[in-house]
Amino acid sequence: MSAGTIRAAVTAGRSLRPIRKTRKLVHDERGLPIPHVDIVVRDTHLSRLDEHYHNTLADNLMYMTYKHESGSRPPPRDIHPYVKLRHNPSVGGSQLGRKPSPPTTSENVIRLERIQLHTMTKEALVSRHNLLGPIMAFRALSGETEQGGGRRGSTGVQVVRGVKSVGGWVRPGLPLGAKVDLRGTKMYEFLGTLTEFVLPRLREFSGLPLPPASANLQTPSGVSGVAMGFFPQIEVNIDAYPKMYGMHIHFITNARGVGAQDRARQLLSGFQIPFARR
Repeated sequence: MSAGTIRAAVTAGRSLRPIRKTRKLVHDERGLPIPHVDIVVRDTHLSRLDEHYHNTLADNLMYMTYKHESGSRPPPRDIHPYVKLRHNPSVGGSQLGRKPSPPTTSENVIRLERIQLHTMTKEALVSRHNLLGPIMAFRALSGETEQGGGRRGSTGVQVVRGVKSVGGWVRPGLPLGAKVDLRGTKMYEFLGTLTEFVLPRLREFSGLPLPPASANLQTPSGVSGVAMGFFPQIEVNIDAYPKMYGMHIHFITNARGVGAQDRARQLLSGFQIPFARR
């Protein structure tokens, strides 16, 4: 068989293979393409603070907050037949912190569930375009987008809207600010950045103020101003934002009942967040 015959046979064999057709991308209601496979971004490394909590901090908090109960708790009282089928709202307000805490077990050790960043921009009352700066800043701080990385629970940065009319300026549905919830590894990364880079750079900062000794210890701690410009994610590109914004950082834990605020402060102290009583 000659070389020309072999080359022709190979060419004929290639021509028999089916031609793979490219799929046509499907777009959602916002015009963005939907991939053919589910893309899920996994963690590439272990979180240092997460490992610190599970290996050291959880055992210490269990020892510090444990309360031994000799007998079983009394059963809840029976609901009166008159109110059995009526609306019974849960106890809230000032009575919420007076309810007894659940029994201390290894399953309900105090832990950090999520961190919420919140900011209010009064310029948004004039024009909603003034919210673009806080939204971009929160995306840079958190790295969160709506269902980003295939995580269905990720809500991304949300716009805070008015609930009721206040002084003729705030109306229901009017955009007022932005917020974002951090969970999992990103929550611990933000916490590490806050304690290692941001808080040490605050001038004359002696710690987050605690309520005075004469006040009710069940109330939350005082508020200290934290500027976004101290975070490395914002400082590296600070000229991209029209101005610097302040924000509130809410640490949401699973503590419930009497002594919940004290247990939450003990947890945050284990993460190197300083408290001070002035």
